[in-house]
Amino acid sequence: MAKRSKADERTLRDARRVLKTEAEAIRSLSGRLGGDFVKLVRMLKRLEGKAIVCGVGKSGHVGAKLAATLSSTGTPAVSLDPLHALHGDLGVVGEGDVLLALSHSGESAELINVVRAARPLGATIVVLTGNLESGLAREADLAVEVAVDREACPLGLAPTASTTALLAFGDALAMALVSARKFTETEFAARHPGGRLGQRLKLRVADLMRRGKAIPVVKDTASLADALREMTDRDNLGVTLVVGKNRTLVGILTDGDLRRILRKHRDADPLTLPLKPLMSRSPKCIDADAPVIDAVRLMEVRGITSLAVADPNGRPAGLLLLHDVLGRAQFTA
Repeated sequence: MAKRSKADERTLRDARRVLKTEAEAIRSLSGRLGGDFVKLVRMLKRLEGKAIVCGVGKSGHVGAKLAATLSSTGTPAVSLDPLHALHGDLGVVGEGDVLLALSHSGESAELINVVRAARPLGATIVVLTGNLESGLAREADLAVEVAVDREACPLGLAPTASTTALLAFGDALAMALVSARKFTETEFAARHPGGRLGQRLKLRVADLMRRGKAIPVVKDTASLADALREMTDRDNLGVTLVVGKNRTLVGILTDGDLRRILRKHRDADPLTLPLKPLMSRSPKCIDADAPVIDAVRLMEVRGITSLAVADPNGRPAGLLLLHDVLGRAQFTA
């Protein structure tokens, strides 16, 4: 590796200082969260209309992200450009709405004008600001402090630490609402129908499990050789389900079980042994209607790569394999 020059070291030092300053801003903000934050969560939880997020410049960009995060996690929200609002877009504001006005200084004339115009339309005004003594804060029904000690900009001018803190505050607000609403993965999936994330959450076990003749199954009266043949002949899956009377699921045999058996019985011919005392009893099952993501989590916790699916009578209805899941949708990202 080439030796770094003094200019390179200075560049890295400057970058690390920025990251440290912004990390400290978030840490400090975390310690200051209190009653006003709780009031805001309660207000948005019982929201009858929608949240309208409005900010100027960099705060506006952060506000757009906040609106998107709120909408995707159960709180209807839109982003409103203050300039456009003053020229007609204020029509989006109605009774029961909450206007979230974002401004570090709290002295943005455009934002103050929007707030004053939105109140007669029925909106409750909430201000997120670094200055609770500002003109904007005085217009609010609820003002929440989102302040930082200093910007990370070496000139002390460009919004850096302040916008990072505001971004983190917005995430904290949205996630607190997720918990307060008991927002579920099913509801999240309904708002994300497209792309990998939506597919991860919408797929059910029944969508991917093997069925009917594709399921390797042997009787508990079979030998280990019979089980090995079934494991190999059924698409070489490396697993077979074991059934007892009335074809009720009573066990499972996997490649891992087979390796352990061969090591234990290396002095004999294990393939002639009866399967019943060698199989893993009471195999882990999952419901066909369960989300696939739950199945993946269960396999991860148990350290296994297959799950049996039983019908209401306890008979094999399906078999879900991890490599089938990963072949259909990426659940590891």
